[in-house]
Amino acid sequence: MDPKLEAAQRALTAQVLGRPGVTGTAIGEEGGKPCLKVYLSDEAAAKGLPGSVAGFKVVPEIAGPFRRL
Repeated sequence: MDPKLEAAQRALTAQVLGRPGVTGTAIGEEGGKPCLKVYLSDEAAAKGLPGSVAGFKVVPEIAGPFRRL
């Protein structure tokens, strides 16, 4: 895995985790290129997310709420 991509995910996680509606982050792919995913409980939570971190596109994804088992 690309160390720059992993560092970007850590930076993004520190920046967004804890915001209302943000349930997690991940490294993903969009259009054949690596990207950073932000999992959200609803569309309103996407407001204020960065468009990119360290040159990697940030892609919001509505995953709904996560439930503890």
